[in-house]
Amino acid sequence: MVKGEEILRMTSRDFQRLHLVRQYLDQRIKQKDGSELLGVSDRQFRRLVRRVREEGDSGVIHRSRGRPSNRRTAEKTRQKVLRLYERKYGDFGPTLASEKLRELDGIEVNAETLRLWLRQSGVRYKRRKSRCRRQRRERRPCLGAMVQLDGSHHDWLEGRGPGWC
Repeated sequence: MVKGEEILRMTSRDFQRLHLVRQYLDQRIKQKDGSELLGVSDRQFRRLVRRVREEGDSGVIHRSRGRPSNRRTAEKTRQKVLRLYERKYGDFGPTLASEKLRELDGIEVNAETLRLWLRQSGVRYKRRKSRCRRQRRERRPCLGAMVQLDGSHHDWLEGRGPGWC
């Protein structure tokens, strides 16, 4: 790597945006065409162009990329929930465990968030058993043919023979 250069990680969408902004700056396309190709407004396209002029190629990359979410649960809470799960709710699935955490421990955790935390930390959790699928009957050799069964206890022969089912 040459001094003063940096490596940028871009998605294909970012790369496409940069390509169109560069084409606009080289006056190969018009602003309206660039905004239509990107599916953004003319004003948003002008913002992208301004950021690329000011910041260089990194101007097309979203500024919050690589930063933790503002809504992320604190690591301390996460560790506490995982300890409680292993100690008290180890034989529960994530959905029931999140309900019990809310009811008994006063900790509000979404079931999907708990499932993700368990998977990331390598903790095994109960999974629902797969339901047995119904067995399909074998197709009849001709159209409309069907086996007919009657399982009712009835005097079919009207006293002339044994009772059948």
